[in-house]
Amino acid sequence: MLYKLIYSFHELYSPLNVFRYITFRAALAVITALLIHFLLAPWIIKKLRKVSFTQYERDDGPKTHLHKAGTPTMGGILIILSVLASVLMWGDLSNKFILIMMLAITGYGCIGLADDYLKVIKKDSKGLKGWYKFTLQIVLAMAIGLLFYHDPNDLYVAKLSIPFFKKWLIDLGWFYIPFSILVIVGSSNAVNLTDGIDGLAIGLVGIACLANGALVYISGHAGFSQYLHVLHLPGVGELTVFCGAMFGASLGFLWYNSYPAEIFMGDVGSLGLGGALGTLAVITKQEIVLAIVGGIFVIETFSVMIQVASFKMTGKRVFKMAPIHHHFEAKGWPEPKVIVRFWIIGIILALLSLTTLKVR
Repeated sequence: MLYKLIYSFHELYSPLNVFRYITFRAALAVITALLIHFLLAPWIIKKLRKVSFTQYERDDGPKTHLHKAGTPTMGGILIILSVLASVLMWGDLSNKFILIMMLAITGYGCIGLADDYLKVIKKDSKGLKGWYKFTLQIVLAMAIGLLFYHDPNDLYVAKLSIPFFKKWLIDLGWFYIPFSILVIVGSSNAVNLTDGIDGLAIGLVGIACLANGALVYISGHAGFSQYLHVLHLPGVGELTVFCGAMFGASLGFLWYNSYPAEIFMGDVGSLGLGGALGTLAVITKQEIVLAIVGGIFVIETFSVMIQVASFKMTGKRVFKMAPIHHHFEAKGWPEPKVIVRFWIIGIILALLSLTTLKVR
């Protein structure tokens, strides 16, 4: 909480008043997370390669990916550490939403870390058993959901906000808990499924962080939320700093993860970032908007579900390969073209999500 220390001297030096503004601290969080990557990533890449924490490519994946075997993985550790360091420096740690977001990204990151560690050590292992990993994700999401459900100060607890309508809320009652679990666990695994080609997932996470940053700032600002007829959630505006930290970390990691990747984030990064995005949506009552912002993540997830269901029921595959980004690779699209086109769609969807603020 470096900003508290600096701000305490504002009476002696008036320019330090700027530290009380969320937007200023969010910008500092972006820069801090970015600089941490530039300073530490080269050293971490060398260290991971030295200890053989490298990617294992499965034979049933795209043949064009076989050359990626040996690329350092588990880079998500740096992503999470840079986010936490930035938030610790520039965020208000007395804000409960900041603490819950730190719990989410760290908790899901640890689940991914255990999965990555087993894969790296055994090379051909599938990591944590599916039921064990899924159970851990559900338990953590349930804990997060219960924290909100039993909060007497939350005026909109168990409410679902419907986009494009002025404060149209649906009271989910006790179903709020399983619904929040679905959103958080679904988001975590959706980002994980999307992380299959260089820079795709981290680029889309960065786009989602920008859109969510705007949404949380407006929700936490009494004037803007009233003008745009969105829910005013006191204290939520502080999450703009967290979104800034995630955006800076995404940009910093993309520098080294862009095609051809020097490092992969692994499950520690994808599960951690996905869990954080899902938790952010639950906090801000923007669960449906998350499905718009992260439309590519949704499409990737459904492509896998459709592929599995079709093969089990008919013995035939709908796509050449799933998730769907591999389908386009199998059709002959170069990897960079798939990435950039998916990013373009992600930007369009992010802009569409922001129109929900005005079209009401």
